[in-house]
Amino acid sequence: MARLILKPGKERSLLRRHPWVFAGSVAELDGRARAGDTVEVLNADGRVLARAAWSPESQIRARVWSFDVEASIDHAFFKRKVAAAVARRSAHPLLAGQAGLRLIHGESDGLPGVIADRYGDVVVMQLTSAGADKWRAAIVGALVQATGCTAVYERSDSEVRGLEGLPPTAGCVHGELPAGPLTIVENGVTMEVDVVGGHKTGFYLDQRDNRLLTGRLAAGRQVLNCFCYTGGFSLQALAGGAAGVLSIDSSGPALAGAQRNLAHNPQLDASRAEWREDDVFQALRALRAEGRRFDLIVLDPPKFAPSAAHAERAARAYKDINMLGFRLLNPGGILMSYSCSGGVGLELFQKIVAGAAIDAGVDARIIHRLAAAADHPVGLAVPEGEYLKGLACQVG
Repeated sequence: MARLILKPGKERSLLRRHPWVFAGSVAELDGRARAGDTVEVLNADGRVLARAAWSPESQIRARVWSFDVEASIDHAFFKRKVAAAVARRSAHPLLAGQAGLRLIHGESDGLPGVIADRYGDVVVMQLTSAGADKWRAAIVGALVQATGCTAVYERSDSEVRGLEGLPPTAGCVHGELPAGPLTIVENGVTMEVDVVGGHKTGFYLDQRDNRLLTGRLAAGRQVLNCFCYTGGFSLQALAGGAAGVLSIDSSGPALAGAQRNLAHNPQLDASRAEWREDDVFQALRALRAEGRRFDLIVLDPPKFAPSAAHAERAARAYKDINMLGFRLLNPGGILMSYSCSGGVGLELFQKIVAGAAIDAGVDARIIHRLAAAADHPVGLAVPEGEYLKGLACQVG
């Protein structure tokens, strides 16, 4: 086994159990290792600290599999890790009865670069690191054994794989997808999940609890859902008794999916739903010119800042969209604003939203910090961009 030797003083993060070794921390690789191979990580004095997956193309040169220096990284290791992650979700009271949930959340479950989401009898897997890619067969086998699923579909097609020198790949790796649309019931609302062509693994599971909160706040309110995608927030608002819901997205296919989802829920009043295909920034300006006002607005845009290098540009976009939102709120209205940008932290995001309120000329106060969903376990490290930031602000 090759040995990855760190520069003096660069072991501190590992001693605090952070599972990443960056390129600037590496003194040398003693021995030969291919991408994904397991290496021993040593400090400058020769003390073995961990066993990790080597990734020569990435700025994260190694991702720790285990801080047990005697651990064997083999099929049995992944069987145990996957089974433990699945059991953790099974025992979580907030996840009971949910047909869609995250089973494995990368580093938080001790499996760097491994994401697995369950939709009924289908598990969708995403492998984003060289180490995870190398152990694909072991991970698939462990998922099948731990869940009893009928199919595992791989969606390892995210751009982050390119940073690891890995090509995109997608397709069934176990069993076959069911014929017809795959659906789940989330908090009483039926939703289609497009595991083949949908965003991420087919659905935004990390917003489940926030969608439920939207429904609880929506009763009797006029609701505006921006960047609505397939209508998750919109349908929960209707289920919660919203007086009306206007949903906007620039994607015609996404809006078509949202309307199919509404059709899956005959208990909801479709006459209260309005759909608009448009650029959200332009649409918000047009709504103001039309004199439209709302009592509850949801802003859940795509990632504006994939890294810290894009934070300044993203901050301008977030401020613009939030300022436009604030200007459309009725007195006492609530703005629910989100960011999934890894380059924009919660503190910066809070400043951006506060600045937007000031520029919009409204008196707004934060009434709730919207957390990531309950299927995100507390962990030592969450991959950049995976943690959701959110604020609920009420205007005077």
